[in-house]
Amino acid sequence: MQQDAAVRQELPYWRLSSFYFFFFATLGALLPYWSLYLRSLGFRPAEVGALFAVMMATKIVAPNVWGWIGDRSGRRMGIVRFAAVAAAIAYGTVLLDQGFWWIALAIAVFSFFWNATLPQFEAVTLNHLGKHSFRYTRVRLWGSVGFITSVFVVGGALDVTVIANLPWLVLVLMAAIAIATLSVKESERQDRVDGQTVSLWAVLRRPSVAALLAACFLMQASHGPYYVFFTIQMEEVGHSRQLIGALWALGVVAEVALFLVMHRLAPRFGLRALFLVSFIATAMRWLLLAFFADVLLVVLGSQLLHAATFGVYHAVAIQLIHRFFVSRHQGRGQAIYSSLSFGAGGAAGSLLSGYAWESIGPQATWLCASAAGALAAAIVWRWLQNPPHE
Repeated sequence: MQQDAAVRQELPYWRLSSFYFFFFATLGALLPYWSLYLRSLGFRPAEVGALFAVMMATKIVAPNVWGWIGDRSGRRMGIVRFAAVAAAIAYGTVLLDQGFWWIALAIAVFSFFWNATLPQFEAVTLNHLGKHSFRYTRVRLWGSVGFITSVFVVGGALDVTVIANLPWLVLVLMAAIAIATLSVKESERQDRVDGQTVSLWAVLRRPSVAALLAACFLMQASHGPYYVFFTIQMEEVGHSRQLIGALWALGVVAEVALFLVMHRLAPRFGLRALFLVSFIATAMRWLLLAFFADVLLVVLGSQLLHAATFGVYHAVAIQLIHRFFVSRHQGRGQAIYSSLSFGAGGAAGSLLSGYAWESIGPQATWLCASAAGALAAAIVWRWLQNPPHE
């Protein structure tokens, strides 16, 4: 007990958690309501999907650029602070023009800096935690709390005001992110360059690593219809924006509950088994929305599955990346994970879901998403092995 208290006193948990709170509070304002804002500007579903894809596509390049700089310089918090301010300034330019190409350019610049922050901060967090990395979920859960808070507050605000005010609400949260970064110092456990460390390419060629990254790509691609069209679909079946916000929040509440017990589940069941469960749950979740999107009780159940489809998935993925990419590859490992999953996978899912929603309809789009989750489960079952313990 005394040892645990000493660990908590040594590690700046509240400082790390404040960044996660405001970062994901910003996502809580963007993800559920950004599609409504774009639709209010007169954009078609395919155009909405394309603009979401632009936001995701920058994650393919940006995290790797910033990850290389972070690994070389060791000044990850300097990168995070600069990128947080630059992202807020770039996002503010969406207020200057409402044309498709202007918004696409503004979002591309914003996302380039925005996507620098989280992967570098993940590396900072895990370095601060050191051998207590299993406590990551206790820090990260405050991001989920921020998301829930933002979804409710912003959803309630948009029920009593015009959707055109959304960018201003997002800018306030981005300013809070920049302020939160000031309280976090560079981690004392800087990455050491080990002469015996294998090359990055050798790490990427391992079958387990390739399987991990492929499964993460498919997972985020399968979430494309959810991030782009879930809010729109729920509004079309007659739900208020506040109720829609509550549905988003319910998923994140389930995620928080999972984070609270994840440090017990991982040692008991193993990372590989938990990862496999998350993909099976993903395939089931999109099947429910394919056939019962108009049944509120079923939608509530599908949102509870978010505990597995994001909570288990992300907690395990972060741990696997941290264990496969060691020493001087830590920053780039987190960047590669972010760029291939949230970047390439998210962009592909957003873009394809936009065209699919218009051409083959919502039900078939959700079925395609479910198939992507099932394929990822097969890849994990066949090729992913548990990583060596640190």
